[in-house]
Amino acid sequence: MFASLRWRRLRRAAMTVACAAGIAVAPSAMATPGGAVSSETLAKGRAEEGVEIKIRGDAQVTYRKIVIEPGGSTGWHYHPGRLLAVVEAGTLTRTLADCSVEVSGPGDTVLEPVGADHTHLGRNLGAEPVVLYTTYFTPAGSPDTVDAEDPGCD
Repeated sequence: MFASLRWRRLRRAAMTVACAAGIAVAPSAMATPGGAVSSETLAKGRAEEGVEIKIRGDAQVTYRKIVIEPGGSTGWHYHPGRLLAVVEAGTLTRTLADCSVEVSGPGDTVLEPVGADHTHLGRNLGAEPVVLYTTYFTPAGSPDTVDAEDPGCD
């Protein structure tokens, strides 16, 4: 019950950020999923003046639901802007650029570092789908996700 309440609060906070940024709703797919990954853009817009985001110049905000099916992978990638994700269900296993591994479960938040030096791979090694709610804060005109080479971890 506590996890459910915590999840609702985190989801509401993410939606508040999205709404404060003046978001419009539009469906979309993730750039290039590694496999067994689906993505639905729930909201997207431009950060209004006064929204405190550490991005130089204009910023865009995208709120997305991502589902990684059992055995699925995001493929190696990085983010040109800040990403905040909340795990709603399943277990997300991330391999980072230094080949270390981080595991996140329901109610956990993931804050991704910015830039090509922070490539990573998200996988679902479990038996149930991983459901993530992500908020991307990126420089206007840049993609949310950029494909990257395996740094030698796989």
